[in-house]
Amino acid sequence: MAVGESKINMGLRPHVALWRTTRFDLDVSHPLVMGIVNVTPDSFSDGGLHANSTDAISHAETLVEEGADILDVGGESTRPGAASLSADEEWQRIGPVLKQLVKWHIPVSVDTYHPQTMHRALDLGVDILNDVWAFRQKGALQAVASSRCGLCMMHMHGEPATMQLHPMVGNVMEELSVFFQTQLALIDEVGIDQSRVVLDPGIGFGKSVDQNFEILRKQSQLLHFGQPLMVGWSNKSSLGAVSGLPVDQRLVPSVVAAVLAAERGARILRVHAVAKTVAALSVWKAEAGICDNIDS
Repeated sequence: MAVGESKINMGLRPHVALWRTTRFDLDVSHPLVMGIVNVTPDSFSDGGLHANSTDAISHAETLVEEGADILDVGGESTRPGAASLSADEEWQRIGPVLKQLVKWHIPVSVDTYHPQTMHRALDLGVDILNDVWAFRQKGALQAVASSRCGLCMMHMHGEPATMQLHPMVGNVMEELSVFFQTQLALIDEVGIDQSRVVLDPGIGFGKSVDQNFEILRKQSQLLHFGQPLMVGWSNKSSLGAVSGLPVDQRLVPSVVAAVLAAERGARILRVHAVAKTVAALSVWKAEAGICDNIDS
């Protein structure tokens, strides 16, 4: 029985062609690269490298030069076992960075689940809110309902502190479909237009290695919701499990996973290595006949 039939009574939704955000309508007919700006001392991949605002802004400039289509700024690590921050602590990290980045002509995303941070970011004019809790925290939906920002809704089993101690069991694709069906219904109830919403299956967030790769194999099943898919494979532990490589040597597996995700319909690729991902996508686009930089 295919997902979407019988057990999951979810009708087809119109496919979103433009992802509407605060300042930009983003063409999602082709993959966009979202560059990660972690203003954190403890992120699993690059913690401490850009932990102050000056270094974070400089890193963001580099990502733009490398071809990033979107910048995603986060102040709290959501790696397995990570400790949570208060909204005030988070804002002390990311506020100065956001104040600079919103002056640039590029979509700016904030990776947060704190409604207070959402309000502050929206007051600055950020374009996208990227929430690992899919706006399930109290007050989160209300924080974004009256705005025009784009929304990234991610599936997470459990919570960051314990999610990999007790990963989900059962049919991962069915759980994803039921979860997104429920969250999209809530989005509809509060009057948020579907053109503002992208879905993220949450690679590594409370899932086993096998489940993560099952999502990659069957990712196209999630396209029936009509929403663009955002996928983040960059440097994830599942890539280390199959390659045997430590986190600081997972560039090649990360880029391969990103291209495979794009081939299976992902339209926002959240990555650390922007330049290498952009280069790899250029080859994929050329093979697919969608590269507009080829001389005939």
